[in-house]
Amino acid sequence: MKAVPLPSALFTLNRERLVKKLRPRSVAVLNANDIMPTNADGAMGHLQNADLFYLTGVHQEETILLLAPGAFDPNQREVLFVRQPNEHLAIWEGHKLTKEQAAQISGIKNVKWLTDFPGTFRQVTCEMENIYLNTNEHQRAEATVETRDARFIRHCRRDFPLHQYQRLAPLMHELRAVKSQFEVDAIQAACDLTGRGFKRVCKFLKPGVNETEVEAEFAHEFIRHKGQFAYPPIIAGGTNNNILHYNQNDQPCKAGELLLLDVAAGLGNYMSDLTRTLPVSGKFTRRQKQVYNAVLRVFRDQVAALVPGKTTKDLRTECEENVARECVDLGLLKMSQLKNQTPDNPAVRPYFMHGVSHPIGLDVHDVTYSHFKIEPGWVLTVEPGIYIQKEGFGVRLENTVLVTENGQLDLMANIPIEADEIEDLMHRR
Repeated sequence: MKAVPLPSALFTLNRERLVKKLRPRSVAVLNANDIMPTNADGAMGHLQNADLFYLTGVHQEETILLLAPGAFDPNQREVLFVRQPNEHLAIWEGHKLTKEQAAQISGIKNVKWLTDFPGTFRQVTCEMENIYLNTNEHQRAEATVETRDARFIRHCRRDFPLHQYQRLAPLMHELRAVKSQFEVDAIQAACDLTGRGFKRVCKFLKPGVNETEVEAEFAHEFIRHKGQFAYPPIIAGGTNNNILHYNQNDQPCKAGELLLLDVAAGLGNYMSDLTRTLPVSGKFTRRQKQVYNAVLRVFRDQVAALVPGKTTKDLRTECEENVARECVDLGLLKMSQLKNQTPDNPAVRPYFMHGVSHPIGLDVHDVTYSHFKIEPGWVLTVEPGIYIQKEGFGVRLENTVLVTENGQLDLMANIPIEADEIEDLMHRR
């Protein structure tokens, strides 16, 4: 992810919010993500740990943040550790942050070299009773690779076996769910870039182009504005509309078919999420538009349903009920099937089988717990769909939406979604 400047006030505010939640006499440590290997001597690009970025704004690898609000020495209450630049790193890897630059980005006055961490950590920790350590507690994560955090946890438990250990993740989930205005502005910028990519593709798409070429159009628009794909793009034509996480993206776009685009930009570490379904020929068939408008009505209802106090599970249940009613009108379900359904096996499941909302921010599926209730400041997606395998197509629509005390603010309201708008945009070459 290319760096896009954000004010240090954002990261200062985030740290202030976190330290208020720590127990007395506590130290918290957050580590950068590892750089993951590929094959031979290859490595992936560095993707910063989202929690560390949230608190510091630093992209650089091997960075460590130490927070100890009750430390005896005021200079040790907030310390950032970064790699020390040298001539070898400058030649082979490029620029590394100076202490002054790291302080300017993060708003942390005390910046030290990474080699100073062991001594500082021991000195501070010996004053404390609680050690807060970080792990990935996203409920759908698979911990198949040992992380830098996991290695550090093992190190701490060996060296400080008598301290009380606390989980940092639940606190970070609470904090990150509610977005500050700084963050909303960053997500809005990602949404705006997504819109530019989408409008470019609408004018490009026609029968005979390849899904790969459509992906390239998005990439061109995103990358030239310092963005990138927020997640692996889904560009699915024809019956592939019905594959939820299709990522082959190499088939020709055929006349008369639909092209489902689940593609969005990430910009400056903040993500957006968009889905649209386009007619490859520039005009929906009667049946395609019938299904499209049914999904659009559900979409409108679900945006209005984003209110404080609900959980994402509540939203899914409501959406299944809305989609089921539309499926009856579309001739896909009968009322008798709805009467005989069970909560664990809703009749609509063959036509709508995924959730309708997830939080979004530094991660596309941002951290939360399923029992958390929506609050003002949450940013969520709304993504209903109807998938009709037997008819060879599916429709999904999705926007990124902010929940406020006075209702919902659709951050993608300027991106066309009405069927007539889509057709009109595609005819403007």
